[in-house]
Amino acid sequence: MAASLVRRDKKSTAAHLKADLNWTDNSSGVRQLQELLDSVLNPEKPAADTEALDWCKCLIAGGEGFEEFCKTVRSYDNATLCGLVWTANFVAYRCRTCGISPCMSLCAECFNNGDHTGHDFNMFRSQAGGACDCGDSNVMRETGFCNRHRLRTGENVPSVPRDLLLMSEMVLPRFIICIIQYLRDGYTEPDTSTERDLQKVLQQLEPQISFLEELTKMGGAMRTVLTKILTNQQIFKDLSVGQEENVYAKKNYEKYLSALKNSGLVSVEEKAQSGAAEPTRGAEAGALGLLGAEAPASPDESNKEEDQDGGQSVGQRKRVKLSSTAKDPSIMDSLKHKCFLEELLFWTIKYEFPQKMVTFLLNMLPDQDYKITFTKTFVQHYAFIMKTLMKSQESDTMSNRIVHISVQLFSNEELARHVTEECQLLDIMVTVLLYMMESCLIKSELQDEENSRHVVVNCSEPLLKNNTYWPLVSDFINILSHQSVAKKFLEDHSLLMLWMSFVSFFQGMNLNKRELSEHVEFESQTYYAAFAAELEACAQPMWGLLTHCKVKETQEYTKTVVRYCLETLQIWFDAIGFVDEPAPNQVTFHLPLHRYYAMFLSKAVKCQGLDLDSLLPHQEMLMKIMVHPLQIQASLSEIHSNMWVRNGLQIKGQAMTYVQSHFCNSMIDPDIFLLQVCASRLDPDYFISSVFERFKVVDLLTMASVHQNAVLDGEQERPMLEGALTFLVILSSLRIHLGMADDEILRAEMVSQLCMNDRTHSSLLDLIPENPNPKSGIVPGSCSFEEMLSAVADFKAPVFEPGGSMQQGMYTPKEEVWEKEFDPIMVVLRTVYRRDVQSAMDRYSAFLKQSGMHTTGNPWPPYKERTPLHPCYKGLDRLLHCKTLHIVIFTLLYKIWLDHSNMSEHVLCMVLYLIELGLDNQVQEDKEDEEPCIEEHCHDSWFPGTNLLSNLHHVINYVRVRVPETAPEVKREKDPPPSTSADASNFGQNSRRLTGNWRENVREAQVFSLVAERRRKFQEIINRSSTEASQVVRPKSSSTRWVPPGTPPQLVTEILEIRESMLSLLIKLHQKLSAKQNSLSATWLEDMETNSHAHGDGITAIERILTKAATRSRQSKRSIQEICGKVSPPVAPKKNSPTDKNTMDKDERRQRARERQQKLLAEFASRQKSFMETAMDVESPDAEAAMDLGASEVMESEVLYDCVICGQSGPSTEDRPTGLVVLLQASSVLGHRCKSDETKKLPTTDDEHIYPADTCGAAHDVRLALMQRFFKDSSCLQSVSIGWEGGVYVQTCGHTLHIDCHKSYMVSLRNDQVLQGFSVDKGEFTCPLCRQFANSVLPCRPGRSTEVVSWHMPTNKKTAVLVKEVEDLQEQLGLFPVSTTTESNLSKEMESVIKDIKNTTQRKYMDYGKNPGSPDNDFLFMYSVARTNLELELVHRGGNLCSGGASAAAKRSCLNQLFHVLAMHMRLYSIDSAYNPWTRLTQVAQRRDDCLDDERPEVPMLFRDCPSLLIIFVLTMPQPLRKEHFICLVRMLYNLQYTQALASLSAKFSPEERQAWSTSGALKKNAFDAEKSYDALLSHVIGELSKVKTVYDVNPEVPSMLSSSVWSPHSIEYSLQQFCLPYLRLSCLLQHHLYGDKLSGCPEVEEFSGLAGCLGLLAPALQPSNPIYSASCLDWTVNAFDLMTQWCSEVTGLSDTQAKKSITLLVQDPQWASPHLLHLPDHYNIIFQYYHKKACTACKKVPKDPALCLVCGTFVCLKGLCCKQQGICECVLHSQHCGAATGIFLLINASVIIIIRGHRFCLWGSVYLDAHGEEDRDLRRGKPLFLCVERYRVLQQQWVSHTFDHINKRWGPHYNGL
Repeated sequence: MAASLVRRDKKSTAAHLKADLNWTDNSSGVRQLQELLDSVLNPEKPAADTEALDWCKCLIAGGEGFEEFCKTVRSYDNATLCGLVWTANFVAYRCRTCGISPCMSLCAECFNNGDHTGHDFNMFRSQAGGACDCGDSNVMRETGFCNRHRLRTGENVPSVPRDLLLMSEMVLPRFIICIIQYLRDGYTEPDTSTERDLQKVLQQLEPQISFLEELTKMGGAMRTVLTKILTNQQIFKDLSVGQEENVYAKKNYEKYLSALKNSGLVSVEEKAQSGAAEPTRGAEAGALGLLGAEAPASPDESNKEEDQDGGQSVGQRKRVKLSSTAKDPSIMDSLKHKCFLEELLFWTIKYEFPQKMVTFLLNMLPDQDYKITFTKTFVQHYAFIMKTLMKSQESDTMSNRIVHISVQLFSNEELARHVTEECQLLDIMVTVLLYMMESCLIKSELQDEENSRHVVVNCSEPLLKNNTYWPLVSDFINILSHQSVAKKFLEDHSLLMLWMSFVSFFQGMNLNKRELSEHVEFESQTYYAAFAAELEACAQPMWGLLTHCKVKETQEYTKTVVRYCLETLQIWFDAIGFVDEPAPNQVTFHLPLHRYYAMFLSKAVKCQGLDLDSLLPHQEMLMKIMVHPLQIQASLSEIHSNMWVRNGLQIKGQAMTYVQSHFCNSMIDPDIFLLQVCASRLDPDYFISSVFERFKVVDLLTMASVHQNAVLDGEQERPMLEGALTFLVILSSLRIHLGMADDEILRAEMVSQLCMNDRTHSSLLDLIPENPNPKSGIVPGSCSFEEMLSAVADFKAPVFEPGGSMQQGMYTPKEEVWEKEFDPIMVVLRTVYRRDVQSAMDRYSAFLKQSGMHTTGNPWPPYKERTPLHPCYKGLDRLLHCKTLHIVIFTLLYKIWLDHSNMSEHVLCMVLYLIELGLDNQVQEDKEDEEPCIEEHCHDSWFPGTNLLSNLHHVINYVRVRVPETAPEVKREKDPPPSTSADASNFGQNSRRLTGNWRENVREAQVFSLVAERRRKFQEIINRSSTEASQVVRPKSSSTRWVPPGTPPQLVTEILEIRESMLSLLIKLHQKLSAKQNSLSATWLEDMETNSHAHGDGITAIERILTKAATRSRQSKRSIQEICGKVSPPVAPKKNSPTDKNTMDKDERRQRARERQQKLLAEFASRQKSFMETAMDVESPDAEAAMDLGASEVMESEVLYDCVICGQSGPSTEDRPTGLVVLLQASSVLGHRCKSDETKKLPTTDDEHIYPADTCGAAHDVRLALMQRFFKDSSCLQSVSIGWEGGVYVQTCGHTLHIDCHKSYMVSLRNDQVLQGFSVDKGEFTCPLCRQFANSVLPCRPGRSTEVVSWHMPTNKKTAVLVKEVEDLQEQLGLFPVSTTTESNLSKEMESVIKDIKNTTQRKYMDYGKNPGSPDNDFLFMYSVARTNLELELVHRGGNLCSGGASAAAKRSCLNQLFHVLAMHMRLYSIDSAYNPWTRLTQVAQRRDDCLDDERPEVPMLFRDCPSLLIIFVLTMPQPLRKEHFICLVRMLYNLQYTQALASLSAKFSPEERQAWSTSGALKKNAFDAEKSYDALLSHVIGELSKVKTVYDVNPEVPSMLSSSVWSPHSIEYSLQQFCLPYLRLSCLLQHHLYGDKLSGCPEVEEFSGLAGCLGLLAPALQPSNPIYSASCLDWTVNAFDLMTQWCSEVTGLSDTQAKKSITLLVQDPQWASPHLLHLPDHYNIIFQYYHKKACTACKKVPKDPALCLVCGTFVCLKGLCCKQQGICECVLHSQHCGAATGIFLLINASVIIIIRGHRFCLWGSVYLDAHGEEDRDLRRGKPLFLCVERYRVLQQQWVSHTFDHINKRWGPHYNGL
C-alpha cells in the first residue's frame, strides 16, 4: 500500500490523504499516512537525500503549493512580538531611553519604524547574536515599539481553521524524531578512537533544520503547532524508543542512553563512592571542605591529613570534592528527558550549539508556552552545558551561542523569577560555577607556603586564560539584576555561604614573588586572566547585589553579607596561617573578600543608615584585615621605585591595571576605604608606624645625617618615602566613600581626568569609573553626566592644522575649575601612567602663568579643602593628631632644612600637606590639651599631647640617635675638646655636639623607634589582660634588630642638641626657600591678606600654614612672632662646605642633568618647529616666495643652486648637473571635472545613479576616437591633448641637489633596512632637508648666457616679420644649444627622467595611436605632460588667474625645468614641413589637389585644440625661445581660437537666427575694421560653412543644445570671451613660467582684458574702462576672410559621412568646472543603511567590508577575494582605473576613509563625526554621525592639490590586498 503511494504524484497523494483525514472516522487515513511516513522518513537512508524533505513539504501543504500554504498560514499570525533572531556581526540597535533591561535590542527595521528622536541610542554589531525585543513589554517600554508591533495586531486575527494545520500535526512529530535519530546516530564521544566529525553530520542535516527554521517564520499559528509537538510528553514516549521490531531505532536509542549517562556533573561511579565514604558530612563540614581541609574528626587524624598533604608538591592540585555541599543533589544527576524539546536541546549541547539549531530554538520564543518550557529545560541542562563547554575545543564560539540563548531567557524578570522559584535556578548556577572553578584549584603559596590549607584558582589554566567561564558568570550577573531574584539570593544563607566560598577561591590568586637575584626567565601573562576573573566573577555580581541594597528596608541583607564576609575572612586567615606580619616580598592584587566587605560597609553607612561599629569585628581582626590592602599600597610604591624590576614588565602592568578606570572602583577604591575604616578605629600610632614599616622607610626617619637601611638601596629610599607620605595624604583626604554625594564624586572624577589632558567625550565616558556591572542600571551618559560636563568643561570644536593632522572635538577644563577644583591628590590616585601627573601639573602652571596668578618658578600642587567626613568616620582625623606622625613630620622638616640626602621637594610638599590637613581637621575630643603642659611630662615622650596645633610650637631640645660609628655625629677620642670651635667646622653645622653638663640632658633626650612603638601597641591590643604589656619589647633591642650580620660599622648612640619646634623649622625653611635671611618680618602676620594663598609654590604653602596656625591658636601666634622677631644669626649654609661635590647626592645630580637635557631638547624642538614652519608647510602660500622659480632668476647671468646633501652652492653644469627633488604621480583629477558646478550626489537609493559620460576625461576620449575614425592618425595625435586621465603631474618641494649626491643618498637608503612607508627600489625617497616624499630628480638647465637681456626685450618688429622668423626657426630644428654629439651627464639624466615620467602612469594612458609605441604616440604623450601640469596649476589657482601672484600651487610647480626637459626630448621629432600647422595658420595656401584618395585627410584646423598647438610649437622650437616669438605664436593661435569660437557659436543658432546674423554681418564686411568686428567675421563663417548642407544639417540630437533664449550682441560677445578664456589663461601661465612675467591679479569680470593685456594682444592704450571686444585682439597677417575661407573649406571639403559627425567636433566647449568629490548626505546612517546590505555588482554577494569610491561612487569589495583579478583586489584595481592609482574610499562598516596611492595606502580619518566632534572608527560606539563639512573640504583639497603623500604620514604597503 505504502509503496504504491510513494510512487504516485506527491501533490495528489497529499490532497487525497488530507481529504481522508478530514472525515470523522479517519482511521484508514491515519494508517495510510503512517505507512507512507514509515517508508519516506526512514532514518536508515542517508540524510543528504532530499526526497523525504520534498514529501514532507507536500504533505504539510496538503496538496497546495508550499509557497501558497506559507502565505495562508502567515495570514493567521497572531504574534505581537518581533522576535527576529540574528547571529554574530548583525547590525542592531539599543535604545537606553526605551529599554527596561540593559540587554534590550532592536532590529534595524523595528528601530527605524519606531520614534527614537532625542533618545540615547546606539547602533552596534552583535558579538554573540541576539533577538529583536520589539513588542515585548517586559524588556522595553511600549513607547519604543515600532508601528507594526505597537498595534497589538494579534487581537483581530481570525482563528485558524482546523484542517489547515491538520497535516502538520501528523507529519511533523515524525519529521522531528527522524532528525533526532540522525543526531543520535551521528554522535560519537570525543574520547573514542574513531575520527570525530560532528560538522559533517550537521552539514548533512542542514536542509532539514533549515526547514524547521522556515516553519517557525510562518508566524504564530505554526509556532503553536510546533510547541504542542515539542512539549507533548505522550508523543515523545510513543516515538522515542521506536517500535520493537525496528533494530535500527533500538540501536540508536541505546546510543542515546549512553550519551545521557555521561551528562551529570559527577559520574555515577564517583557518586557511589563519595556517598558511601562520607554519609555523615553535612553542609557545615562542606564549608570547611571548600577551603581545602577535610573536616578533621580528631587531632591525630588531622595530623595525618597534614602529612599526606605535605608530601604533595606545592603546585600539585588538591581536588576538593564538592558534591556533598550542594543542597540539592539532583543538580548533579544525569538527565532524564520527557519531551522532544528536551532531547533536541540535549543534542544541541552535545553538538556544541550549531548555529542553525540555536536559531531554530530561539525563533520559537515568541510563543509564551514554549518560552516557559524551554527556559526550564535550559536550566535543567545547565550543569551539562557547563561540562560540555569545559571540554570544548571551540569554547569561544560555543560561549557566544550559549549567551545568545541565555540572554533571551534571563533578561525577562518574570521568567527569571519563575524559574528561580520552580527550578532552583540560583542553586544550580552557584553550584555549577563552584564546580567549574574547582577543576583548576592549586594550593595557595601566600604567607605560609608549607602549611597553607587555602586553595586558589590557577590563573594559567585555559579555563581562566581563555575566559571560558564568562557565559555562566554573565548569566549569573544577568539574573542578579532582577530585584526579586537578588532578594531570594540574599535571603538564602546557605547560598550566600556557598558564594563566599566561591569568592574565596579568588582570594590571593596570581601571587607575585619579588625576584631578588636575577631577572625572571619567562614573564607570565596570567595577570590578565586574574584581573578579568576578579572583575567578572567577583566584582560584577557584587555590584549587582549592591544595587538592591539601597534603602533602609534592606539592612538585614547587608548585615548577613557582612557577617559571612567576616567569617570567610577568618577562615582564610586561619587557612594561610596568618598571625601578624605579612610574608616579605610577596604581593597579590586580588582580595575580593576584603572588597566585598568594604563595599557592603560603605553601602550600609551611606544608604541604609546602619551604624558602622555594629558591623565591625574586634580590634585584632581589624589589624589583620588591614595588613594585605596596605601591603598592596606599599608594593605599588615599590614597583614604581623599580624594586620589582626583575619580575619583568608584567608587574608594572598589574600595578597599572589595579588603578585603571575599569578596575579602580572594584579594587583600589574599596582597598583604600577599608584602610580608612581601619585607621579610624585602630590606634593611630600603631597605624602610622605600620605604614612606615610596610613602606620600609623606618630607618630613614632619623635625625642623624647618616643611617643604614637594611631593606632598601639608596636610590629607592626617596621614592618610597614619597610614596608613604603620598599614601598618608590620600588616606586622610580622600572622601569617595566617606561622605561625598554621587554628584560630587562624578564631578571630582571628571575634573581629575580633564586636568591630566583634554579629553574627547567618549574617552571621558570611558575613564570615569562607573559602576562596572553593566546591568546595574547606573548608565553613564545619563543627563547628569552631560550636565556635569558642561559645568566643568568647555568644548573645543575639531580644528584642522595646516599640516593635516586632524583634531577631534575635545573638552578642556574651565578656568574656574583650575582655580578652585584642581585636586592633585585625586589626580595621583587616578593616573595609570606617572607622566599624567606631570602633565596635569604642567597644565596647571600654564593656567597660572596665563591668568597671572603665579608667574615665577614652578607652582606647587594646590591644597584643596575637603568635603566634611561622615560622622561614622570621624576617627580618621586622629591619624593627623598622633605623636608618631608629629615626630615623623618634625624629623622630616629638620632633615629637609639640613639638606640630608634623599629628601626632595615632593617630600616637603606632602609633609606640609599633612600639617595643613591636621590644622583643618581638628579632633574635638579632649579640650584640656590646649593648656600649656607640665614640664615633667616631657622626657618620656617627644610631645606633650596629641593635638597638632599645640604640638606645633613645642620646642624639642635634645634627641638621642643611633648612628653608625663612621657618622659625623660620633665623638672621636682624638678630637679636640668640645669647647673649641674646631668642632663645628669638623662635623658640619648639623651636629652641634652637646656642651656643658650633658649627662643631665641625656635624661630628656628623645628616643624614637617606630617598630618598637608598633609592636608595643599590637601586644597591648592582643594581651589586654597581661600586666607586662608595656615592657614586651625594649626599644633598644628593636633598633638593633635591623642590623644584618656582618655589617662593618657598629651602631652607637649619640645625643644631638636640636632646640627647634615645628614652627621654627617652618620659618627657617621659608627663609631657605626664599633664599632671603629674615624673609618674614615680625609683623608679617598682620600685613598678610588671606586670599593670596590659594596658588603658589612652597613659600606660599608655608605662609598659608603659619597663618592658619596663628588664627587658630594664640599660643602659636605668639611663638611665630617671637621666632620671626629673633633675627637669628645666619647659619652657614651647607653649600659652602668643601665636601660640597660629594654631598650633592646622586639623585640631585641626576635631576639637574635631566633638567639640562630637557632644556636642550626643548630648544632643539623649537628650532625644528620654526624651521618646519618656514620651510615645509605644504599649504602656506607666502612662506617661501623665493621658491617662485623664474621670477628672481631672470636677470642673473648664472643661476646658483644649493645642494641639500653636500651643502655646496654652485651652477648646474653639463658634467655635474643639479636637480630638483620632485614627486611624479599619475593623476585623473582633471578627467573627473564636469560641465556644471553642481557636485554629483552619492546615490543612497536604488533610483539614484551617477553617469560618468559628462566628465572631461570621457568627453576627450570621445573626441579623439571620433577624429581617429576619419582623419590621418599622425595628425589626430597633434590635434588634441591626452592626460586628462592618468596624466603625469610633477611637483617639487623646491630643494635642489647634485644628481650624483642623490645617487649615493639612494644607495644609503637602500642599505638602511628600518625604513617603512616607501619603497627605495621604486626610486622613492624623502627629501633630505624637509622629509617630503619624492620619487625622482628633475635636472635643472645649465646657467643662461648674457644674451638673456636682449632675448627678453620687447620688440617693435611687425607681426608679419615675426611670423616669418618663427617659420625659419622651425626649419632649423637641429640647432640646439646642448651639443648632441656627446652624451653628457645632463642629457643622460634628462633621458632617465623621461623614463621615470613614462613609468609613472599606465600604458593604457599613453597609447592612443593606431600603432602603439610609434613616435607620434610618444610625441602626444610628451606635450600632454606639459598640458596636464599647466591645467592642474590652473585648477589649483582656483580655475582662473584672477588672484595673480604666487600661490601654494606655484610654490610646488617646476614647469620651467619640466619644459626644458620635455623640449630636449621632443627635438628628436621633426614636424614634416608639408604638414606644418604653422603655414596653415599664417598663409593662404594654393589649393592642393594632389592628396591621394586612399589616404585620410589631415584634421581640419577648426577641429584642432589651440592650447595643444601652442605647447607643440613652444616645445619643438629651438630653446631658449625669444619672447617676441612666443607672443607671435600666441597671437596667431588666438586668431584660430576665435574662429573656432565663431563656428561653434554659429552651430548653436537656430536656422532663422543664422540667417539673420549672416545678412546683418554681411553689410559690415567692407568697413575698415571688418577684420576686427565679430559680426562681419561671424557672418563670413556662417556663409562659408553653409556651403555644404551637412554641416548645419540639424541632427535630431542637436536641438538639446539649442538655446531657447534669443542671442543678443552682448550674449554673443560674452560667449565668445568664455570660449577663448581657457586658451588665454594657459598661454598666460606658460608665459609666466617661461619668462618669469608677474601674474597681475584682476577682478573676475575683467579677466579677459587682463589676460589679453598681459599677453600683449591688447595694446595697453586699448584698455579703457568701457567693455572691450574679443575681436579687437585679433591680429591678421593675411586677409582674414581668405584665411577663414580656407579653414572652413577644410571642413566643408570632407566627404558626407565625415561631415555629418563633424558638427560635434565643431561644437566643443573648453570650459570645465573645478573637480569635486561626490556630495555626501549629512547623516551617516543614510549611507550605512543603504550600502551595508547592498550586494556587490561584480560578485552579487554582500561584501564583508564594503567600500565606496568617493570620486565616482563605485561600490567595491575591500579585501574581497571574490572580486580579485590577477591577484589584485578590487579597491586597488578600481584606484588604478578611476584615479590612475589614487583612490579615495569610504569604508562603510568603519566610517573611515582610506587613501590608496600607488603601492601604498593610509588611513585618512573620518569625515563623519558625532555630536561631540569625534570620529567613531569601526562604528564601535554606534552613535549618530554627521558630515563634517570642514574635514570633507580638506580631503577634497588634498585630492585636488595632490598632497596626500606629504600631509599623511602613516603609509604602509598594501600588496594589492585591498
